[in-house]
Amino acid sequence: MRSTAAREAILDATARLFHGQGYDRLTIEGIAKEAGVGKQTIYRWWPSRGALIGECLAEGRLIPVDFVVPDTGDLAADVEAWLRSVLSILDAPEGGVLLRSLVAAATEDAGVGKHLGESLGVEEHLGSRLRAGIRAGQLPEGAPVQELGRAILGAIIVESLGREERDPESIVRLTRFLFSR
Repeated sequence: MRSTAAREAILDATARLFHGQGYDRLTIEGIAKEAGVGKQTIYRWWPSRGALIGECLAEGRLIPVDFVVPDTGDLAADVEAWLRSVLSILDAPEGGVLLRSLVAAATEDAGVGKHLGESLGVEEHLGSRLRAGIRAGQLPEGAPVQELGRAILGAIIVESLGREERDPESIVRLTRFLFSR
Protein backbone atom coordinates (compact mmCIF):
# COMPACT_ATOMS: atom_id res chain seq x y z
CA MET A 1 0.00 0.00 0.00
CA ARG A 2 1.45 3.39 -1.00
CA SER A 3 2.10 5.77 1.88
CA THR A 4 -0.61 8.28 0.88
CA ALA A 5 -3.17 5.50 0.59
CA ALA A 6 -1.99 3.95 3.87
CA ARG A 7 -2.23 7.30 5.66
CA GLU A 8 -5.77 7.86 4.37
CA ALA A 9 -6.79 4.31 5.31
CA ILE A 10 -5.41 4.82 8.83
CA LEU A 11 -7.17 8.16 9.34
CA ASP A 12 -10.44 6.81 7.92
CA ALA A 13 -10.24 3.70 10.10
CA THR A 14 -9.46 5.79 13.16
CA ALA A 15 -12.45 8.07 12.61
CA ARG A 16 -14.76 5.15 11.90
CA LEU A 17 -13.66 3.19 14.98
CA PHE A 18 -13.63 6.28 17.18
CA HIS A 19 -17.24 7.03 16.25
CA GLY A 20 -18.21 3.38 16.60
CA GLN A 21 -16.60 2.51 19.90
CA GLY A 22 -15.22 5.68 21.49
CA TYR A 23 -11.75 6.51 22.68
CA ASP A 24 -11.60 4.10 25.60
CA ARG A 25 -11.89 1.03 23.37
CA LEU A 26 -9.83 2.41 20.48
CA THR A 27 -6.51 0.62 20.04
CA ILE A 28 -3.62 0.95 17.61
CA GLU A 29 -4.01 -2.78 16.91
CA GLY A 30 -7.67 -2.32 16.01
CA ILE A 31 -6.90 0.66 13.79
CA ALA A 32 -4.13 -1.24 12.01
CA LYS A 33 -6.42 -4.20 11.37
CA GLU A 34 -9.27 -1.97 10.14
CA ALA A 35 -6.89 -0.01 7.87
CA GLY A 36 -5.10 -3.10 6.57
CA VAL A 37 -1.66 -1.93 7.70
CA GLY A 38 0.87 -2.97 10.31
CA LYS A 39 1.12 -1.22 13.67
CA GLN A 40 4.62 -0.05 12.75
CA THR A 41 3.14 1.92 9.85
CA ILE A 42 0.91 3.82 12.26
CA TYR A 43 3.74 4.45 14.72
CA ARG A 44 5.93 5.72 11.88
CA TRP A 45 3.61 8.75 11.58
CA TRP A 46 1.92 9.06 15.00
CA PRO A 47 3.54 8.36 18.39
CA SER A 48 0.22 7.61 20.12
CA ARG A 49 -3.49 7.12 19.58
CA GLY A 50 -3.99 10.61 21.04
CA ALA A 51 -1.78 12.11 18.31
CA LEU A 52 -3.76 10.17 15.72
CA ILE A 53 -7.05 11.47 17.15
CA GLY A 54 -5.58 14.98 17.11
CA GLU A 55 -4.83 14.71 13.42
CA CYS A 56 -8.31 13.34 12.69
CA LEU A 57 -9.72 16.35 14.53
CA ALA A 58 -7.45 18.79 12.70
CA GLU A 59 -8.58 17.36 9.36
CA GLY A 60 -12.27 17.54 10.24
CA ARG A 61 -12.79 13.79 10.29
CA LEU A 62 -14.39 13.67 13.75
CA ILE A 63 -16.34 16.92 13.90
CA PRO A 64 -17.21 17.73 10.30
CA VAL A 65 -19.08 20.97 10.93
CA ASP A 66 -17.43 24.35 10.36
CA PHE A 67 -18.18 26.44 13.43
CA VAL A 68 -17.84 29.96 12.06
CA VAL A 69 -19.05 32.80 14.27
CA PRO A 70 -21.36 35.11 12.33
CA ASP A 71 -20.79 38.86 12.39
CA THR A 72 -24.16 40.60 12.37
CA GLY A 73 -22.91 43.50 14.45
CA ASP A 74 -24.45 42.10 17.65
CA LEU A 75 -21.64 40.37 19.53
CA ALA A 76 -23.84 38.64 22.11
CA ALA A 77 -26.22 37.28 19.45
CA ASP A 78 -23.32 36.16 17.25
CA VAL A 79 -21.58 34.28 20.07
CA GLU A 80 -24.91 32.71 21.02
CA ALA A 81 -25.48 31.53 17.42
CA TRP A 82 -21.98 29.99 17.35
CA LEU A 83 -22.52 28.42 20.74
CA ARG A 84 -25.82 26.87 19.69
CA SER A 85 -24.17 25.31 16.63
CA VAL A 86 -21.39 23.88 18.81
CA LEU A 87 -23.89 22.62 21.39
CA SER A 88 -25.79 20.87 18.59
CA ILE A 89 -23.02 18.26 18.80
CA LEU A 90 -24.35 17.29 22.22
CA ASP A 91 -27.88 16.97 20.85
CA ALA A 92 -26.82 14.76 17.93
CA PRO A 93 -27.02 10.98 18.37
CA GLU A 94 -23.83 9.92 20.14
CA GLY A 95 -22.67 13.55 20.23
CA GLY A 96 -22.13 13.57 23.98
CA VAL A 97 -20.17 10.33 23.75
CA LEU A 98 -18.03 11.86 21.00
CA LEU A 99 -17.22 14.95 23.03
CA ARG A 100 -16.54 12.91 26.21
CA SER A 101 -14.21 10.65 24.20
CA LEU A 102 -12.36 13.69 22.87
CA VAL A 103 -11.98 15.03 26.41
CA ALA A 104 -10.60 11.63 27.48
CA ALA A 105 -8.17 11.70 24.57
CA ALA A 106 -7.09 15.23 25.53
CA THR A 107 -6.15 14.03 29.02
CA GLU A 108 -3.62 11.69 27.41
CA ASP A 109 -2.41 14.02 24.67
CA ALA A 110 -2.43 17.82 25.04
CA GLY A 111 -2.44 18.16 21.25
CA VAL A 112 -5.95 16.69 21.16
CA GLY A 113 -7.22 19.46 23.45
CA LYS A 114 -5.60 22.07 21.21
CA HIS A 115 -7.13 20.49 18.11
CA LEU A 116 -10.52 20.26 19.82
CA GLY A 117 -10.55 24.00 20.42
CA GLU A 118 -9.42 24.58 16.83
CA SER A 119 -12.08 22.24 15.44
CA LEU A 120 -14.81 24.11 17.30
CA GLY A 121 -13.43 27.42 16.03
CA VAL A 122 -12.53 28.78 19.47
CA GLU A 123 -9.18 30.31 18.57
CA GLU A 124 -9.77 31.35 14.99
CA HIS A 125 -13.46 32.17 14.65
CA LEU A 126 -14.56 33.03 18.18
CA GLY A 127 -11.33 34.87 18.91
CA SER A 128 -11.64 36.90 15.70
CA ARG A 129 -15.24 37.79 16.49
CA LEU A 130 -14.35 38.85 20.04
CA ARG A 131 -11.53 41.05 18.72
CA ALA A 132 -14.01 42.60 16.27
CA GLY A 133 -16.29 43.20 19.26
CA ILE A 134 -13.48 45.12 20.97
CA ARG A 135 -12.94 47.26 17.85
CA ALA A 136 -16.70 47.93 17.67
CA GLY A 137 -16.80 48.96 21.33
CA GLN A 138 -18.94 45.96 22.33
CA LEU A 139 -16.20 44.67 24.63
CA PRO A 140 -13.80 46.82 26.64
CA GLU A 141 -10.36 47.51 25.22
CA GLY A 142 -7.97 44.86 26.50
CA ALA A 143 -10.69 42.25 27.09
CA PRO A 144 -8.97 38.88 27.57
CA VAL A 145 -10.06 37.31 24.27
CA GLN A 146 -8.08 34.08 24.62
CA GLU A 147 -9.26 33.54 28.20
CA LEU A 148 -12.89 34.23 27.27
CA GLY A 149 -12.66 31.64 24.49
CA ARG A 150 -11.12 29.08 26.82
CA ALA A 151 -13.74 29.74 29.49
CA ILE A 152 -16.55 29.16 27.00
CA LEU A 153 -14.85 26.00 25.70
CA GLY A 154 -14.46 24.82 29.29
CA ALA A 155 -18.16 25.37 29.94
CA ILE A 156 -18.99 23.32 26.83
CA ILE A 157 -16.71 20.51 27.99
CA VAL A 158 -18.17 20.52 31.51
CA GLU A 159 -21.67 20.38 30.00
CA SER A 160 -20.64 17.40 27.84
CA LEU A 161 -19.40 15.53 30.91
CA GLY A 162 -22.79 15.76 32.63
CA ARG A 163 -24.47 12.47 31.79
CA GLU A 164 -27.79 13.01 33.51
CA GLU A 165 -29.56 16.34 33.38
CA ARG A 166 -27.92 18.50 30.78
CA ASP A 167 -28.70 22.19 30.65
CA PRO A 168 -27.05 23.67 27.55
CA GLU A 169 -29.04 26.86 28.16
CA SER A 170 -26.81 27.47 31.20
CA ILE A 171 -23.90 28.15 28.84
CA VAL A 172 -26.06 30.43 26.73
CA ARG A 173 -27.02 32.35 29.90
CA LEU A 174 -23.33 32.57 30.83
CA THR A 175 -22.36 34.04 27.48
CA ARG A 176 -25.28 36.48 27.56
CA PHE A 177 -24.00 37.66 30.93
CA LEU A 178 -20.40 37.90 29.73
CA PHE A 179 -21.31 39.97 26.70
CA SER A 180 -24.09 42.15 28.13
CA ARG A 181 -23.25 45.79 28.60
